[in-house]
Amino acid sequence: MTTAANRKIRIGVQLQPQHAEYKAIRRAASEAEDLGVDIVFNWDHFYPLYGDPDGLHYECWTMLGAWAESTSRVEIGALVTCNSYRNPELLADMARTVDHISEGRLILGIGSGWFEKDYDEYGYEFGTAGGRLDNLAEALPRIETRLGKLNPAPTRKIPVLIGGGGEKKTLRLVAKHADIWHGFGDPEVVERKVKILDQHCADVGRDPKEIERSVAVEGEPEELGPKLLEHGVSLFTVATGGPDYNLDRLRSWIQWRDKQS
Repeated sequence: MTTAANRKIRIGVQLQPQHAEYKAIRRAASEAEDLGVDIVFNWDHFYPLYGDPDGLHYECWTMLGAWAESTSRVEIGALVTCNSYRNPELLADMARTVDHISEGRLILGIGSGWFEKDYDEYGYEFGTAGGRLDNLAEALPRIETRLGKLNPAPTRKIPVLIGGGGEKKTLRLVAKHADIWHGFGDPEVVERKVKILDQHCADVGRDPKEIERSVAVEGEPEELGPKLLEHGVSLFTVATGGPDYNLDRLRSWIQWRDKQS
């Protein structure tokens, strides 16, 4: 069994699908794979989150299907899919299909959703943060059930990544359903979240070491990496946006990873 003690350090990159033509995004995904990154993520929004609010932007899951063909080694996924935008059974089928296209390289990243403009412009009910988390809690078992019914079945147990740091609801959902937890914050924040996640795991009877811990990183790896490793983090994800997709920080984190082995 893979646990925190023997889990490999991995590096991810989030290529934010904003302010760039698709050919630039595809080129960045290929370059990141060539550099040795472990996972290439996008995100699930309909508009840019910063810069020109009506700038260039592309949809998440059709892009993942394209990445499944244009890459060959890296895992791919959304950081994260918004649960509100797709019926859970449909999302399961989409994930299974991309899993097959990629020959078993998909990570199913999911969260409850938060960007109100997406909801308003595309006709989804925004509701409340608590309501959206309740909807996610209802959707996750439906996704799991549908994945078990599909023909053909997924090529593997598709890893589920849940993003978010809500201490009462989100981290409990991580304890019950996730293979990977993705969070944000400095090492002190991560330490607190990990302790709460461990308690939720105890409450639901799960070994917390089964859950890979992932954190978004912006600082220098030599300073930040060892501090996060102390708290069981083994997946470090760098974000970059268009139009240029600067991969310099990603290179630094990959080099740091390779020095640890």
